[in-house]
Amino acid sequence: MKAHAPRRAQRWVGVTALTIGAVLLAGCTSAPTDDASPSGDGLKGKTLTVWFPGTNQTEIDLVTGPIAKAFEKETGAKLDVTFVDWGDLSTKLNAAFAAGTAPDVFGHGPAAIADFVVNDRLEPLDDYLAKLDSADREDMAAALPGGQVDGVHYLMPLSMQGSLIVYDAADFTAAGLDPDAPPKTWEEVRAAAEKLTVRDGDTITRSGLLVPSQAIGRQQTFAALLGSAGGSQLNEQGTEATFNSKQGVQALEFFTDLFAGPNAVSANLGADYINAPAAQQPIVLDTAAMEIQSASGANQIVAAAPDLDLRVMDALPFEGQDEGSALGGSGPGLMINADSKVKDLAWAFISYMLDPEVGAEYTEGIGAVPVRASAAETAYVKDNPVLQVFVANAPNFKPNPNVPGWVQARDTLDKHLEQALNGVVTAQEALDQAKVEVDKVLERSR
Repeated sequence: MKAHAPRRAQRWVGVTALTIGAVLLAGCTSAPTDDASPSGDGLKGKTLTVWFPGTNQTEIDLVTGPIAKAFEKETGAKLDVTFVDWGDLSTKLNAAFAAGTAPDVFGHGPAAIADFVVNDRLEPLDDYLAKLDSADREDMAAALPGGQVDGVHYLMPLSMQGSLIVYDAADFTAAGLDPDAPPKTWEEVRAAAEKLTVRDGDTITRSGLLVPSQAIGRQQTFAALLGSAGGSQLNEQGTEATFNSKQGVQALEFFTDLFAGPNAVSANLGADYINAPAAQQPIVLDTAAMEIQSASGANQIVAAAPDLDLRVMDALPFEGQDEGSALGGSGPGLMINADSKVKDLAWAFISYMLDPEVGAEYTEGIGAVPVRASAAETAYVKDNPVLQVFVANAPNFKPNPNVPGWVQARDTLDKHLEQALNGVVTAQEALDQAKVEVDKVLERSR
């Protein structure tokens, strides 16, 4: 490991922290109303079955404990909550639907919505949302689109997701860069990465920049770069791939050039650093000066390495674009079974989970980014500079398309991105070939 300037004591500062209130609360001048709060009228004595995804014990204890007890006390209803491992969730849901025993409310990621809609499994939520105060809807405006299919709401997100660049301020200073004025475009990031990269002969010992390049991770990186170049993965109808555009080629060539050639700034193509323990992250081990991370990942790194002066950048555009884009948006959320006999109770529970105080309790408990813009004023966000930047960038987090067959389409694109990253084909060839296959997947899934 190459030696470089000593790292200063931690001063994790988001570049937008000073203006977060203005960014987030524009258009949200009034506090959310109580319209979303559940009422006990007609709900007392009824039982609601709910499946949450995951096996996080902190989340299990929180939902089945104080949240469930408070909801039951307020409504007089009974909650039957089950947590299902992500790996088993779709299989168990499909079996339950086939047997007529599916839960009234169930959680999943946004990528699964369209396939449920095609199979008539979900209750549209537009009529319920229409009853919320406009200020309440505006407060959740950044999260709501990720729960839509063809403009109709089916999923109510419980958290936001997105990934941004984390950087080591001490490395910037040692390389002659100003950590208080980080790059504002992807081109500037590339230029900074060249100065930050450390080599031992021809071997990169510290990457100037690391982005996810493992299976699925490479599609996520490409999607973020594509959006930042002004491109899109599919057309507005969601029926045809558009990622083989000039913006797509620009994004993929930028991606491949990070790892290729004598001026490469990234090592270990295909390695899954994202899922490494916080203490083993490249930026902690000084094998990277900048790396893309999620909010939860960034928080864990700070906890694991409190001596580092780490900071986070806003979502970055390419030159000529007005704003950056990061893959993300709506996180996992809750949906109502179209066959449920207690839909009013189901909505009462979902709206309860979205109540400002309950939502804050939930997201803080699991370390997630809140769905509400007004969360910028909570102690949870104010006391956490990491979350301040992620929350401020929530409008720039763009989800993958919610269309039938997307998971297969995503995996198909990912396969061709791997070919380009390994120099087997050019960026244009990879995207053209992927488009042919993805269009077939989308057509079969309609």
